[in-house]
Amino acid sequence: MNKMTEKEIFIENLKKRTKKFAVDVILFCNSLKVCKASDVITYQLVKSATSTGANYRAACRARSKKEFFSKICIVVEEADESEYWLELINDTNLSNDKNELLRLYNEANEITKIMTKAKNTSYVSKT
Repeated sequence: MNKMTEKEIFIENLKKRTKKFAVDVILFCNSLKVCKASDVITYQLVKSATSTGANYRAACRARSKKEFFSKICIVVEEADESEYWLELINDTNLSNDKNELLRLYNEANEITKIMTKAKNTSYVSKT
């Protein structure tokens, strides 16, 4: 049996973490106040949160450094967009669960930071 490297363990843990973030966001969205605004925000938040994990998995399967960079840029955008929708939920008081809202916001922020670092260290020059 092959022992996983630290990098492989980190990648697998990040795949699980981004998937858990998506699942947690979906469950959280089901608890929001029911109104037209929450329908729109929920749709956008679920899209960005699920896209974060899906595109990270795609980045991990990239066939080149350029493809990885392209996918990881999408991951950064989607994680940051998730932060934005969570901020809107907070600012408009659409959630009664402030603890879960803060936890999800902090998780989106952490994922954004991790993916931004991955993006910045993998940058491929066009020259």
